[in-house]
Amino acid sequence: MTYVPQIKIPATYMRGGTSKGVFFNLTDLPKEAQVAGEARDNILLRVIGSPDPYGKQTDGMGGATSSTSKTVILAKSDQADHDVDYLFGQVAIDKPFVDWSGNCGNLTAAVGSFAITCGLVDKKRVPDNGIAVVRIWQKNINKTIIAHIPITNGQVQETGNFELDGVTFPAAEVKVDFVSPVDPSEAMFPTGNVVDDLSVPGIGTFKASMINAGIPTVFLNAKDIGYTGTELQEAINSNADALERFETIRAYGAIKMGLINDISEAAARQHTPKVAFVSEPESYVSSSGKNIDAQSIDLNVRALSMGKLHHAMMGTAAVAIGTASAIPGTLVNLAAGGGEKNIVTFGHPSGTLKVGAEVSNINGQWSVNKVTMSRSARVLMEGTVSIPGDCF
Repeated sequence: MTYVPQIKIPATYMRGGTSKGVFFNLTDLPKEAQVAGEARDNILLRVIGSPDPYGKQTDGMGGATSSTSKTVILAKSDQADHDVDYLFGQVAIDKPFVDWSGNCGNLTAAVGSFAITCGLVDKKRVPDNGIAVVRIWQKNINKTIIAHIPITNGQVQETGNFELDGVTFPAAEVKVDFVSPVDPSEAMFPTGNVVDDLSVPGIGTFKASMINAGIPTVFLNAKDIGYTGTELQEAINSNADALERFETIRAYGAIKMGLINDISEAAARQHTPKVAFVSEPESYVSSSGKNIDAQSIDLNVRALSMGKLHHAMMGTAAVAIGTASAIPGTLVNLAAGGGEKNIVTFGHPSGTLKVGAEVSNINGQWSVNKVTMSRSARVLMEGTVSIPGDCF
C-alpha cells in the first residue's frame, strides 16, 4: 500500500500569557486552509493532535489542556488603522472540533511579537529601541486590541524581569489594551440586569452576573455553589460530578445570555460562555506554593475553560472580571467590596493578576472604553510543523 508523505508548514510555537499555541502566517498555510472550512479545521486538529481519546495529544503539538490546545492565524489587516488580523482557534482535545466563537486574551500578548517578526507590521511603525504599538483586529469577535511590544536594537525584546503568576520564568512585559470590548450597540448585560436568578433544572437557582465583555462569562458566588473561592485545580478537575454540574450551569447560562437556543447546542460551543465563581478576599496557598495574603487582593476568582478549572486565568475572562468589577452591583463588584473601582487585583489558582477598566454609564446603559492588563510572551520554537498530506 502506498501512503501519502507528510507535508511541512511554516509555524511558530509561542507562549502568550499563561497559554501557548501554534502560530501561522495565513499565506503559509496550504491554499485549501487559507479560507475557513473543513480543510482548515482538519489541518489544525492534526497539528495539535486531536481528537485524542487518550486525552494526551501525544501525536501533536497540543499539551492536553485547554491552555495549550490552541492555534492562531495571522494576516496583514485590511481594516483601517490596524496592522494585523488575529484569528484564534480553540482546539478540542477529545473531539474533532475547532471552536472559533471567541478570543484568547493570553495569546494576544504574543500576536504583536509574531506579527512584527513575520513582517506583517510596517517597519516604519517599529522603532529601533522603545515600544512598538501594534494595532490588532481580533477577527473572532471583531474588536480592536492594542499590544505594546518592547523593541531592542530593532528586534522584539522577549527576555526581562516581569513575573506573571502561572508562568514559571520571567520575561519582558507586554501591555495589552482591549479597546471597547463591548460595542455601544451591543448589550453588555444580555438580560438587561447586572444580577439575575439563573435557574438550572436539577441543580438549583443561583444569583448570576452574566456579562459579555472580553468573552461571554457567567459569574456565580462561590458560596452559593458550595465552594470557598480559594480552590485549586485538583479540587474541581478530579471531581467528575462537579465538572458535569458546571457544564450544565454553563449550558443554561448560554441560553439565558441568548448565545444558543437549545441546550443541545452547548456541546458545539465549548469555548463560550465561560463560568467563573467569585468570593471575598481570603488567604490561600497557590498551586506553586506561594502564600497569597487576603490583604493583597480585592477578591478571589476561579474560572473554567473547556470544561476544566483553569490553572490561572484566561485573558479574556480577566477582561470580563475587570469590567464587571467596575460596575456597581455585579457579583464581581460586590465580592471586591462594592462601590466604584477602576483597578482590581484578584486571586486565581496560580497567584494574582491586576486588571484595570474604564467604564461609563450613559442613559442607564453601561459601556467600557478600555480594559488593560500586562502579560508576557516568548517564542518557544520556530520552523515547520509536519502533518500527513492526506489529513485534509
